[in-house]
Amino acid sequence: MSKMKVPKPPSGPVPWDKPLAHAMLADMLRIRRMEERAAQLYGEQKIRGFLHLYIGEEAVATGVLRALTPADNVVATYREHGHALLRGISMNAIMAEMFGKQDGCSRGRGGSMHLFDRASRFYGGQAIVGGGLPLAVGLALADKLSGRNALSACFFGEGAVAEGAFHEAMNLAALWQLPVLFCCENNLYAMGTALGRSESQTDLCAKAASYGTTTVSVDGMDVVAVHETALRAADQVRQHGRPVFLELRTFRYRAHSMFDPELYRAKEEVDAWKTRGPIHTFTARLKAQGGLSEDEFLALDAAAQAEVEAALAFAEGSDWEPVQDLLRDVHTAQGTA
Repeated sequence: MSKMKVPKPPSGPVPWDKPLAHAMLADMLRIRRMEERAAQLYGEQKIRGFLHLYIGEEAVATGVLRALTPADNVVATYREHGHALLRGISMNAIMAEMFGKQDGCSRGRGGSMHLFDRASRFYGGQAIVGGGLPLAVGLALADKLSGRNALSACFFGEGAVAEGAFHEAMNLAALWQLPVLFCCENNLYAMGTALGRSESQTDLCAKAASYGTTTVSVDGMDVVAVHETALRAADQVRQHGRPVFLELRTFRYRAHSMFDPELYRAKEEVDAWKTRGPIHTFTARLKAQGGLSEDEFLALDAAAQAEVEAALAFAEGSDWEPVQDLLRDVHTAQGTA
């Protein structure tokens, strides 16, 4: 169990106009309702394999992705449904992919952990812990060498900070002065081990700073703080062409995956963190300042629910990839033995 004291819930005025505030809330609701439905579908065995839900962490993807441009690259982990959705991959394509259908964004071959879409420059869910970090550095290097004005945003959990790939990626990004926005989603438990039980230095910004990189730690349950911080960090990366490390302190409400019995943390701790939920605290702040009515909230929520049900119908109506395409994109080397 984590020994970190649960901070007070996010509060204070929302410094955005009504359209932006409602768009942010809608984004979080779209992620939440999609993930909740995915959990139900997994129980019905319509979604198979591994399934890692983002419930509780919606403010991170929402706040960061709205700070990016269409030219930027995005690399994510296997908990990437929300990132893919907000990056522009349709919920239809995401749901079909989780069903393993050929209308999915990876033609049903990737499933939940391998969402990919070249058109939106979304370079994956990565099933390997830390696997996306070197990829983001490579994308940023390619952009720098070709003169593209873009950054590469890389999402990863705090568990990846213990991987050699993290240190190699941080070192090269700083050494070569590459435009990478490192986004560490610190949910305290990695796969199922508290941070203090797996890493001797739990100050993740200190680790990143050791490479001469600018670091910022922010409350990942506060969509306002995340977005404003991400805007400044992205601007810094663009202006100076150097990496910035963001630690986004967040918490997932569900177990690591649908296979996880979640024996490593107490229900009381999860309940305490739920008081900091990004959706209901943001909603309360907007209502308090007259920026959101209950009817407006219900309309946004209903739209999210309708999108989910439409995506489910699309996935169920999609076909399986034909058997004759089994070897499509499978290559072998020709030569003599």
